[in-house]
Amino acid sequence: MIQTLCPHCLTPNRIDPGRLGEGPKCGKCHQRLFVGQPLSADDVQFQRLLTKEQLPLVVDFWADWCGPCKAMAPVFAKVAAEQEPRARFVKVDTERARQAASQFNIRSIPTLIVFKNGKPAAQQAGALPYQNLVQWLNTVL
Repeated sequence: MIQTLCPHCLTPNRIDPGRLGEGPKCGKCHQRLFVGQPLSADDVQFQRLLTKEQLPLVVDFWADWCGPCKAMAPVFAKVAAEQEPRARFVKVDTERARQAASQFNIRSIPTLIVFKNGKPAAQQAGALPYQNLVQWLNTVL
């Protein structure tokens, strides 16, 4: 059994890894645990995901004023829709989640970090086209 957080209420849910692709629902709010799109997280939500989520987290640190971030957003969303529930995809706005950006020393955006067990496992700075993002995730996940 692994623990994954509900994207709607952030309640931990235990689930058999073999059943992740069967459309599981949250035991508390009864909504789907996997929605096929990245979650937006502020500092509090991000810390909860880091400490409680057992799936790998693929985090896009971005900002609204960043042109490359905006260009990469649809690519990140497409990959999230294709790859979930292999990993949980999260977007962290560095302007609103300053603590998270500082904690991981984010100096350029977009920056992607894959977290496993709450620890950074891989990092990539700069926007990636679709194929490069998929290839990078395949080597990391």
